[in-house]
Amino acid sequence: MNNELNKEVKWSENVVLADADYVDSVAFNLIVNFERMIGRRIPQADIAKWLDCIALDGGIRDGENEIQVILIHQKNKQQMDNFVPGNYQNDLSSKAFKDHLGEFTINAYHTEGFAKTGDFFNEVLELVCAQKDIKRLMVIPNAEDTPIYNKVRETLRKADNDDKRITVFTMQPTVGGNFRQEILGYSLMAALGIKADEIKD
Repeated sequence: MNNELNKEVKWSENVVLADADYVDSVAFNLIVNFERMIGRRIPQADIAKWLDCIALDGGIRDGENEIQVILIHQKNKQQMDNFVPGNYQNDLSSKAFKDHLGEFTINAYHTEGFAKTGDFFNEVLELVCAQKDIKRLMVIPNAEDTPIYNKVRETLRKADNDDKRITVFTMQPTVGGNFRQEILGYSLMAALGIKADEIKD
């Protein structure tokens, strides 16, 4: 386990745990496909707007909420190329922003050595699930990697989540578990500024 994360002592009631490399790659695919489909340039995704949408889909409403965001990425990846701001060290880690939903604090953690992102993601998920203070958990794994998604589902199945609202975000509906599901694409489209009336035809 990343030592820095292991020392994390104060947990918020609301936690977003995302495989940032995966989210970034999905954003790239959406940009490429929708630029071709709707015939205009699509800017990089607004990360604050994306996190707002994830929080809303996870059950958070307007108020003085504290939302802790954990971004997991490969050690050799310096930034989310399709998000603004996107650099892990300079723009995202140990940064915060506040809006109508509350205060979002962001930290990025990378894998150590030759560890795979999915394995590290699942270790962090187990750590988060063990925290009694967390009330809402929003999980964005690489669900397109079946072994990784199966591990996530197994971890959540073992979690004592009677007092946790857990929402898992995927690009396609998946075989269920003891958690809610939301479609990741909707929040990313909002963050990319793609409007429903542009694609309805």
